[in-house]
Amino acid sequence: MKKSWDKWEIIAIEYLKKNWFEIIDTNFKFSRFWEIDIVWKKEDLTIFFEVKYRSNNFFWIWEESITKSKLFKLSKTINYYVLTHKLDFEKIRFDIITILKEEKSYKLTHYRNQSLV
Repeated sequence: MKKSWDKWEIIAIEYLKKNWFEIIDTNFKFSRFWEIDIVWKKEDLTIFFEVKYRSNNFFWIWEESITKSKLFKLSKTINYYVLTHKLDFEKIRFDIITILKEEKSYKLTHYRNQSLV
């Protein structure tokens, strides 16, 4: 588990802690290019998080950054994680957290139960 996170991952982790999530893993790598940002547990559900940060939204919305290629890589990585950690495929979920820098703060949005297809 990686201990030095990017600033936006720390913001996401603090948000999750406040909402009674339990950290399991961060920056889990399946291959050189495939990574899950955060893995958490809430009750009997394991949740895989992709964290997206932008300093402005003039030229970007988060949906544009989650391409079919990225979803394919996330799906393969999550499948590998579930198999190697002997988790139940029926008890997993994929969420996205977006963080948008604002003038003096940031705006965090949590998109629950996103599709990997």
